[in-house]
Amino acid sequence: QVQLVESGGGLAQTGESLRLSCSASGRFSPDDMGWYRQAPGKQRELVAKVSSRGSSTYADAVKGRFTIFRDNVKNAVYLEMNSLKPEDTGVYYCHVFLVVFHVGGGQPDEYNYWGQGTQVTVSS
Repeated sequence: QVQLVESGGGLAQTGESLRLSCSASGRFSPDDMGWYRQAPGKQRELVAKVSSRGSSTYADAVKGRFTIFRDNVKNAVYLEMNSLKPEDTGVYYCHVFLVVFHVGGGQPDEYNYWGQGTQVTVSS
């Protein structure tokens, strides 16, 4: 069973920084690890993700301000958020994507795991 534990959310003023952390329990090697967010009245959206090889993807709205990195030994992913804006406000969810290949071939299984969410509020 995979469990994701998040920390680091909270209150910030415009221009300040916050760092989110997510640790994944369980004996596995995640493929993608990332962060999504959901603002009130809006759909959940990708903020950033990083592959097992270190290739990262960012939403246009956070490019140049947020940095994602992971620790494969600890099965952890972090999101460094700088120059925060009020529009960054929302619940941030850690996400892990895992592909499991079967001995002998065949279609692999895909798994998506989500954290419980951590609130980030940026005031103007």
